[in-house]
Amino acid sequence: MTQSLTEMAGVRLDIWLWASRFFRSRALAKQAIEGGKVKFGGTPAKPAKLVRVGDRLEVSRGQDRYEIDVLALSAQRGSAALAQQCYRETDNSRVAREELAQQRRMAATGYSKPLSKPDKRARRLIRALGDIDAF
Repeated sequence: MTQSLTEMAGVRLDIWLWASRFFRSRALAKQAIEGGKVKFGGTPAKPAKLVRVGDRLEVSRGQDRYEIDVLALSAQRGSAALAQQCYRETDNSRVAREELAQQRRMAATGYSKPLSKPDKRARRLIRALGDIDAF
């Protein structure tokens, strides 16, 4: 006997984050929650906290920070299209995230990646330069 998504009273926070594809595994979701990367209503949450429709979450993943409203509950991981129907990102969060991504792109434009790895001679020179700091 399975309950429909609208009949569920609540879903564990770590399961919901995994099902809505914020994290690749439930263990990673739990680790992020315990590490303070997920806030429930502005306060740190616990993995067993029940998520209900209408709740607001703040999720930090890498350098990105999402502020989302829960629209639907799901305890099973499905396609990305279904996962995106479970939440809505706030407009302020989306604008801030896109601005930070643009700043990161602009900062990386001056950097050019070396064409190859350093050879044996270059590695010795790099190590020798590192030893100068020891004096």
